[in-house]
Amino acid sequence: MATYETVIGLEVHAQLKTRSKMFCACGTVFGLPANTQVCPICLGMPGTLPVVNKKAIEMAIQAGLALNCTINVSNRFARKNYFYPDLPKGYQISQYESPICENGWVEIAAGGGTKNIRIKRAHLEEDAGKNVHETGTSGSRVDLNRAGTPLLEIVTEPDMRSADEVVAYLKLLRDVLVYLDVCDGNMEEGSLRCEPNLSLRPVGKKEFGTKVEMKNINSFKFVKDAIEYEIKRQTKVLNEGGKIHQETRLWDTARGETAVMRSKEEAHDYRYFPDPDLVPIEISEEWIGELKKTLPKLATEMRGQFTEEYGLTDYAAGVLTADKDAAEYFVQSMTAAVQAGLPKADGAREIANWATVDLRAFLNEKGVGFAESPVKPEQLAELVVKKHKGEISGPIAKTVLAEMFATGKSAGEIVKAKGLTQVSDEGALAKIIDEVIAKNPTQVQQYRGGKEAVLGFLVGQVMKASGGKANPGKVNELLKGKLTS
Repeated sequence: MATYETVIGLEVHAQLKTRSKMFCACGTVFGLPANTQVCPICLGMPGTLPVVNKKAIEMAIQAGLALNCTINVSNRFARKNYFYPDLPKGYQISQYESPICENGWVEIAAGGGTKNIRIKRAHLEEDAGKNVHETGTSGSRVDLNRAGTPLLEIVTEPDMRSADEVVAYLKLLRDVLVYLDVCDGNMEEGSLRCEPNLSLRPVGKKEFGTKVEMKNINSFKFVKDAIEYEIKRQTKVLNEGGKIHQETRLWDTARGETAVMRSKEEAHDYRYFPDPDLVPIEISEEWIGELKKTLPKLATEMRGQFTEEYGLTDYAAGVLTADKDAAEYFVQSMTAAVQAGLPKADGAREIANWATVDLRAFLNEKGVGFAESPVKPEQLAELVVKKHKGEISGPIAKTVLAEMFATGKSAGEIVKAKGLTQVSDEGALAKIIDEVIAKNPTQVQQYRGGKEAVLGFLVGQVMKASGGKANPGKVNELLKGKLTS
């Protein structure tokens, strides 16, 4: 049997976070009742004229700059003609010959190293509506709330060779768009939709095989599953002497397979021509320069900062920067902790751990993110500083965090009100230790007989007797002294 090389290019549709649609003033809120965010323009009524959303243009330029693209200073919109129930005008306003961004690239992690993925173009267009197929009803319905929502379609060259490379690229692209605040990156709600174009060719051949486009993929897992299935399907067809047809296939999550949707169209099938209702968009170098100044640090830059400046592990930095709000929360909390005198290296490890483990558990339980956390970054910093200085123990700190999350109060308020300050006074601790030794003669004898593991049990008994307020370091030191005297 022949051995084939997989060749994959990706088309990604990113819904831009504008408050209004691409060519009218209708809102873009997800989940509203059907056909409540529409007007004569996005319904395609005769005599209406589109007006370009300037914010969408700016977001596209920002994304293009972050993706190392050339920004075309003169670009224009075109009509893409096709007939479908969710396209009320009978055409989609898109860009064809003059996209707003071209010739970019990003670097992904691949095969233990890095790999450049070339971006062919990124162009603006309006979204279509949505066909709704409800069970128990006859026929289908159309919801046009989404029609006219601004999209940035980002198209790569066929540079990817595996499902893992596609997922790596898609995650990196999502991070870029989310950090720029131009797209929320929510694949389940359709804010970020990807369509892999996959073909196979015999290893060593330069000519591309016949490509198949895949749709209906709304998670990173399904991207990987769909691509791996399609590779196996095409390999089987070719090895059996069959022919791959250029077509669009839908990913069926229930069956774990792709199914034919329609034959794949070519560009000429859409009969593109310049939209006569929209003049060319002229973008000045000054405008591009102003937008370049607004670009924030992206996830890759922040990961580098977290490992180099704060000494975090690659894993911890990756966990934090996978969520833009978590990364910003960490930076704000670290700033407050360092100002309070916490050493940067110690503080970074502590705060990263508390934020990504303990606090995140509460956030997940409540179903909110770091931006909505009842525990503010400065409050978490105060808690960590108190623990680091020995004012409260680790177990007490966890109890305090739970109350902080429930009430919004500061660590200082809770510790003071409940008398939770850690006991480090040697006299007070010695009294508790003597009581524990008296109550546990068997374990004391075992320790003195060489069974050092018993020390942990005795320390635990002292902590329990103190209500968790005893300084564990002091307890360990004093207990050892008494047991060996």
